Amino acid sequence: MVNSRPLIFIHGLMGSGQGFKATLLRRLFPDILTPDFDGPLEARMVRLTDILSDQSGWTIIGSSLGGLMGTLFTCQHPQQVKKLILLAPALIWPDFADALPPPVSVPVVVYHGREDNVIPLELVRPLAEQLFLNLTFHVVDDDHGLHKTVQAIDWLDLLSD
Repeated sequence: MVNSRPLIFIHGLMGSGQGFKATLLRRLFPDILTPDFDGPLEARMVRLTDILSDQSGWTIIGSSLGGLMGTLFTCQHPQQVKKLILLAPALIWPDFADALPPPVSVPVVVYHGREDNVIPLELVRPLAEQLFLNLTFHVVDDDHGLHKTVQAIDWLDLLSD
């Protein structure tokens, strides 16, 4: 299957564009962007904004801090995002959670593990429900890494139009 839209995976705080999730997604979608991000959140966001530039139709997949980054970009540039997929997103980041942006209507799919002891499900879900007007929230039997879940997702179906 050829992906009909621009696609990017944003790794978490300690991850990389060569990690397990990025590698799995590159096998399915050879054209997916899997850049490396480092430094503070602000520097990561500058790099992300530069990469996504003025192109529209993006599908953004973000894991943990990468999920927060995808969320921030989507809230700032909803017209550029076709779909946002969040894997255990770090929406509890204090500067973000304490001053949520206005809700967005971009389709958002969240996968969050019941056993996540890094980003608590019970704190993330209400934030996601406030922020995303078109939200599908999956609670799964997994931990923060979501390794079982990522392998079980039907990515071709999830990313189809």
